[in-house]
Amino acid sequence: MIAVLLMGILAAEGLAAAQTVRADQVVVVKSERTLTLLSQGKAIRTYKVALGAVPVGAKEKQGDHRTPEGRYLLDRRSSQSKFYKSIHISYPNEQDRQRATRHGVSPGGDIMIHGLPNGFGWLGASHRLTDWTDGCIAVTNAEIDEIWELVPDGTPIEIRP
Repeated sequence: MIAVLLMGILAAEGLAAAQTVRADQVVVVKSERTLTLLSQGKAIRTYKVALGAVPVGAKEKQGDHRTPEGRYLLDRRSSQSKFYKSIHISYPNEQDRQRATRHGVSPGGDIMIHGLPNGFGWLGASHRLTDWTDGCIAVTNAEIDEIWELVPDGTPIEIRP
């Protein structure tokens, strides 16, 4: 009887592990340097991040080193980039393109949530001591591994000031 009870407990633990909650929304608050994964409106993970080298204000044009602000999708991922892993943000959206056209500039692109540059994983959380990206959202390699597993392609992301 004890063996049956132990098998039941182990099976329940295995089932719980297999039912990992996945995110259905991501929210970045630039002023707080946070990225939060949400499931049904409830936070399931929050990470501290580094942003573009010019963190205040929305991205306006290519090369301005700003992180965009607005609503986008996480639309594809790569494990073959100059960063450990990256998940692409669908910037620019239609509003971003229209604004750039009005100002006669390119809106830029290739905005990602990514880990550390290849070969620099040893930096760990110390990378957050300064905003250093070209407009992306950077986390540690361990954190991008977790985000990679919890956030499916097509997940909406909102980037707030």
